[in-house]
Amino acid sequence: MKSAAVKVRPGDKIRLSKIDPDDTVGMSKKDACTRFVELREEISLLQEKLFAEHERSLLILFQAMDTGGKDGALKALCFGLNPAGLEVARFKAPTQAELDHDFLWRAHKVTPNKGMIGIWNRSYYEDVLVVRVHKLVPKKLWKARYDQINRFEEILSKNGTTILKFMLHISKDEQKRRLKARIDDPKKRWKFSTSDLKERPFWGHFQEAYEDAINCCTTDYAPWYVIPANHKWARDLAIVEIVWRVLKKMKPRYPKIRFAPAMVTID
Repeated sequence: MKSAAVKVRPGDKIRLSKIDPDDTVGMSKKDACTRFVELREEISLLQEKLFAEHERSLLILFQAMDTGGKDGALKALCFGLNPAGLEVARFKAPTQAELDHDFLWRAHKVTPNKGMIGIWNRSYYEDVLVVRVHKLVPKKLWKARYDQINRFEEILSKNGTTILKFMLHISKDEQKRRLKARIDDPKKRWKFSTSDLKERPFWGHFQEAYEDAINCCTTDYAPWYVIPANHKWARDLAIVEIVWRVLKKMKPRYPKIRFAPAMVTID
């Protein structure tokens, strides 16, 4: 089944303005939801094998503009999976202790253990996005981080961690609708922050920062996927399609047992 997701390959120079955030590849919501449930069940079985095998891990990064749907995508992916096999981390503004170390220090601490699926809501990419747009460090410093990120991800890959990076791509108009929905719905008002409004004038700058981060840091071992995310159901299907394909390619297996079942007697 064709996916709306755009896999960015090494050497590509993607422009977010050329990727339609409304793209659903002509699929109906009903068909997408049916396919989504089927794939998530298959992911659950593959997760169990990965957990039992206890030799490798899967790391999934979510990045997006404010209201881009990171929480919703994470919830949709994880529903029905075994919580014991998940490690979820959320990257907020760095603490003083984190600022006293290199920018990758807080990330390395929460990389997934063997057998686990690690899911990150934001990541060290904030250090080439927010830091760049708001000029928190000199250009020479944040620009050098592209290569440092690539080397860090290569280390993880060579040590048994498969990496997937999702950029949830919404339009500025869709962000406006979602911000308004948060204000209008009493159950969603807690999610609204005036800081979100302060970021809107920087939309174009953030788009450029995302493009450079994606183009400079997509590799064979840690590819970026741009997910059209104006329609949440299409977004969720695109993500589970990719996670399912990658887990299937990893071919996790149950470990060999070290006893003969027929010889076991339970009194």
